[in-house]
This record gives sequence, C-alpha cells and structure tokens, in this order.
Amino acid sequence: MASLQFTPLILIFSASCFATEQKEVQDMSDPLAVYTQAGTGATNKGLNFKVGQAYDTGIATTAGMNVIEVKGIYGDVLGWESDSRTTDSIDSFRFRNFSVDLSSMNATQIDANYNLNANLVADESMDVSYSYIKALKPMRRFTFYPLAGVGASLGENTLEDDGSRDSGYAIMGAYGLVGMYAKITINDKIWLNYNPFWLTTIGGSDNYKDHYYGLNQSHILTHEFAASYQINPRMNLRYFANWNENLDFLDGDHRLEFNYQL
Repeated sequence: MASLQFTPLILIFSASCFATEQKEVQDMSDPLAVYTQAGTGATNKGLNFKVGQAYDTGIATTAGMNVIEVKGIYGDVLGWESDSRTTDSIDSFRFRNFSVDLSSMNATQIDANYNLNANLVADESMDVSYSYIKALKPMRRFTFYPLAGVGASLGENTLEDDGSRDSGYAIMGAYGLVGMYAKITINDKIWLNYNPFWLTTIGGSDNYKDHYYGLNQSHILTHEFAASYQINPRMNLRYFANWNENLDFLDGDHRLEFNYQL
C-alpha cells in the first residue's frame, strides 16, 4: 500500500505572519502557522528530519513556506519495528509548499510524497497533490480546517494492466482527497489534533484504480492523532500516531518529534 501520511506538521499558514523578516514568534499550536523551523523525530521506522523556510511571496497579504522532510532513516537500527517493515535506507521524502491569503485565510498547498518502498502497482511511487484549505472560526476550544484537493500518482517500474512492467517512470493515475485538520486546545501549553482524510482514485490504469490503496481497494480512510506540549514559545514536543482502515492503531506509525522555531 502506498505510504500516505497527512500530519498536522503541515504548519502551514498564519494570519499573524508577514514575511521572512518577521521577528515575532508564531503560535506553534496553529496548524496554519508560517515560520522558519527545524525538527527531528524518533519513530518506529527510524529517524525523521524536517526543515522549513518561510519566505516573502512579494504580496503583502500573502505568506508562504517550503518544508522538506526525510523519513525512516536507519529503520533497522534505530526503529523498533520488525525487519519486514523497515530498511537501513530512507523510506520516503516529502516536499510541501504553502501559501495563504492573510486577509481571508484561504490557503493552498502543493504536497509531494516520494515513497521508496514498493506497493502493489510500482516499485517506487510519488503522489503530488494541490489542495485548498479554509480556517473556520474557532468554537471555544475547537478549531477546524477543512481541506479538499486533487493529485496525480507517478510510479517507477509500474505494473501494467496486462501484467507487464513498464520500465522507468510513468503517470499511473489521478486521485482526489477530502479531509480536515482539527485542533482541540487544552490549555496554553497542551493541545490535541485529529486529522481524518479520505482518498480515492478517480482515473488512470485499471491496476492503479483498483489496487493503489491495497488489494481491491480504490479508496482509503486515514487517521492521524497528535498530542503536543509547548516547552517554551520556540520549542515543542509532539507525539503522532498514523493509521488507516486497513491498519490498527497499534500497528500504525508512531513518532515522538521535537520542533524548534528559528
């Protein structure tokens, strides 16, 4: 199954940020906050590293940020999964570009995930999506950020409908996604997130449409839970769990992550 994770580490946009020169510390509990950052995580599949750079978009009412993540480093040595689920090499890369209109809080995201592990339809795969996010008005302790988008899946050595392998890289098909980032504020230092996403294939080869999310599965519902503690205005510690309708919570991905706002 394709390795698809959506995390509140999106750390995308904030109405209070202005540009890369902004000196004010941003609210790290806000899933839409834009700031330059660095992070590292210990996971059941190895180490993760993340860097994010806020940048001046050239438009006074728009903020932007690029984030690069490297996941699953030395999983056999540093993770705690069975050898069948880990490798000594990197599992995946992720690149995200975010842009938000600070006057309306309408946000867009380009999200590219490159998975180095084989699935049912390709030896390696990449999902690239474009999505729209809207921050709704807070309701007491709750804040919701609905999202909708479309994307394309590319594969290396893809399995064709006739059973042959297409050497090199090819576009396998297109998919759609809808979901939500949800934040629950406990106090000024502790908050929780729950982020469900539903993905479905909408075009492409029969093999891709029928089996991309598992055997005879054209769609999948994924879940993410996070519990966070703000150590000080620039540092926090976060626990994440990712699972889906085919994978129980305990068998999913778990990580403890430290983040620092530069």
